[in-house]
Amino acid sequence: MKLTTFRARAGTRAGRVAEDGRTVVELDAPDLGTLLADPRWREAAARSDGPRHRLGDVSLAPLVPRPGKILCVGLNYRTHILEMGRELPEHPTLFAKFAEALVGPDDPITLDPASRAVDWEAELAVVVGAPVRRASGPEAEAAIAGFAVLNDVTMRDWQYRSPQWLQGKTFEASTPFGPVLVTPDELPGGTRPSLELSAAVDGEVVQSANTADLVFDPVALVGYLSRILTLRPGDVIATGTPGGVGHARSPRRYLTEGATLVTEIEHIGRLRNAVRA
Repeated sequence: MKLTTFRARAGTRAGRVAEDGRTVVELDAPDLGTLLADPRWREAAARSDGPRHRLGDVSLAPLVPRPGKILCVGLNYRTHILEMGRELPEHPTLFAKFAEALVGPDDPITLDPASRAVDWEAELAVVVGAPVRRASGPEAEAAIAGFAVLNDVTMRDWQYRSPQWLQGKTFEASTPFGPVLVTPDELPGGTRPSLELSAAVDGEVVQSANTADLVFDPVALVGYLSRILTLRPGDVIATGTPGGVGHARSPRRYLTEGATLVTEIEHIGRLRNAVRA
């Protein structure tokens, strides 16, 4: 099943992408986060006979417009860590974002005038579909509603102002998220998916990896995070980015006015975002 949130005349609506892949069926919920709060969301989404819209004619909003939590993981791709000469981490490196950072899959990314070092980070996003606390492995698997694409666009000059990364990670209107949630049953590897992930700037591929290379896979992350606090429907976990970010290049390279950033994960979809001042 593929679910999304699109913009309608009176705000936003949750939708299910029909089997033809070109139609979105309107659901009885204002957005995907609200839909997931219903314990019977799968049944509600599957049986809907609401109005249909041509997918290409609707504007997609951030997949979950107002998640209660956006929890992010750093240094989580095995090959990238080892090629940097570091040891694999014993525990995940965690930070957070806030909902104001999110934009839709085709919306512009805002270049804030406060930063001169805006970087890309292609990531697999996990969307939680059930409340879970101190989850066992099977409980963590069952709590995963599905997966989406996210780019953790980062203001590097703000990120490294202090040892805490938050201030560089959650600038407003900087983080594209979408285009759809794909349930695990539709993906190779299920809740531990094996998917090709990439980012391209102006047509040049700058990141390429497979999500099977994650040190802490989605099930492990749900289990770990749920030991700290309760995860709730609509919460988002950004699982980390592979090598190829602009800050690590020589010379360093950042997003500039007029650039186009494309972030793609096979079997899920693509974010295509113009970069605007």
